[in-house]
Amino acid sequence: MASATDSSTTPDAPGPSDGGAPAAALTRSLGFRDLVVYGLLFIAPMAPVGVFGTLDAKSHGAVALVYLAATVAMAFTAFSYAQMVRVAPQAGSVFTYARKGLGEGPGLIAGWMAMLDYLLIPAVAYLFSGIAMHALVPEVSRWVWTALAVIVTTLLNLWGVRAAARVGFAVLAMEILVLLVFLVSAVTVLVRDGAQRGWLSPLTGDGSLGFSTAAVLGAVSVAVLSYLGFDAIASFAEEVTGGSAKVARAVLFCLALTGVLFIAQTYLAALLTPVSSAELAADPALQGPAFYTTVEASVGGWLHDLVAVSKAIGAAFAALAGQAAAGRLLFAMARERRLPRFLARTSHGTPRTALLVAATVTLIAAVWAARRDDGLDHLVSVVDVGALVAFTLLHASVVGWFVVKRREGAPHWFKHLVMPVLGAAVTVAVIVEASWTAQVVGAVWLLVGLGVLVAQRGRRAGAGGAGPDAGVGETA
Repeated sequence: MASATDSSTTPDAPGPSDGGAPAAALTRSLGFRDLVVYGLLFIAPMAPVGVFGTLDAKSHGAVALVYLAATVAMAFTAFSYAQMVRVAPQAGSVFTYARKGLGEGPGLIAGWMAMLDYLLIPAVAYLFSGIAMHALVPEVSRWVWTALAVIVTTLLNLWGVRAAARVGFAVLAMEILVLLVFLVSAVTVLVRDGAQRGWLSPLTGDGSLGFSTAAVLGAVSVAVLSYLGFDAIASFAEEVTGGSAKVARAVLFCLALTGVLFIAQTYLAALLTPVSSAELAADPALQGPAFYTTVEASVGGWLHDLVAVSKAIGAAFAALAGQAAAGRLLFAMARERRLPRFLARTSHGTPRTALLVAATVTLIAAVWAARRDDGLDHLVSVVDVGALVAFTLLHASVVGWFVVKRREGAPHWFKHLVMPVLGAAVTVAVIVEASWTAQVVGAVWLLVGLGVLVAQRGRRAGAGGAGPDAGVGETA
């Protein structure tokens, strides 16, 4: 594999990272539509399907309200991404932004915590794909389906970001078509047969357990997981034609669109659900397949199978987008000498070495989980903490760059202080509400990252200051 090709300069390309040779660069070939495709693929238009029953039980039936609140909560993070991508339009996402706004140390920690999320979310998505395919073709073990999904999507990513975006667009169109079929079918059934619950119950609760603000907020902490992935759009900032403003618009547009889709599908599903939220809460075994059970009971088995196939394919391509973002995060951190330098190699403008490493880690995690009955629980319990810590540092970066350093002149107090502080409050609150297992794993991963930071600073001091911490906060 080539070592560091295609390093020609572009308007937003990074400068030298070693004080000499230009840093490896990525090929600019993506437009606004491609960015939205990657974001929607990573999130998945029907992401609530797998957690619908859990959220309905937790929120006492107010599942659409949960997604409305979650959309508003994540809007703060999307807004902070839109602010910082204009400051640093490069691969690396929150790693790069924290370096600019807070300095090298926080930048490393932000990238390190995001790495936990970017490496494990694709593993969860691949496992979802394997489970769905195994349900349709039980003769083949789910770990085989899982591994096959990893191999196929990795080959697409190695082919190039543009080719993967084209195939991803076709898959996304299929997912949206299936979602539209569900929406139309649900409305038809409601008009013909009426609702199983009150028409406002998805927003106010179904009455079986009584409305509870605490219950809704607790469910929001889980629903936020459905949105993880829109931030991956920022990882492609170096591969966009036409400037970083496209990336900012794509981040905001993707979050708004998915919010509308999530609220609409959960509102209709809640109206059609034949069991109450109290019954779901009393029998957790009913929660996982609740959406599928609702679809089969109200519309028919044909839509059940259609949704299952769509989820199998869509989950694999959600993992494709996540794997691509993970590869670019590893590439950016290696280019700045925060990870082994071989990860910064590119071939024809694609960070293939970083992609292969990310794919290998994801493959191991996904196949391990697929071979265990409790594998999905283990993965899902830890994927969110890394992203939420990184989001918190993102909000701090906005304040650091615009308010503390005042690098863009006089700050806009609402955009550069109020919004990011509110966003940080939301992400911290969700971390507090996370499971004990997730908090422990996140803390251990953080401690390892701090150890890496101390070791790198020790090497820099031993080398007379000519290490990766030189020029703190000033490198791109």
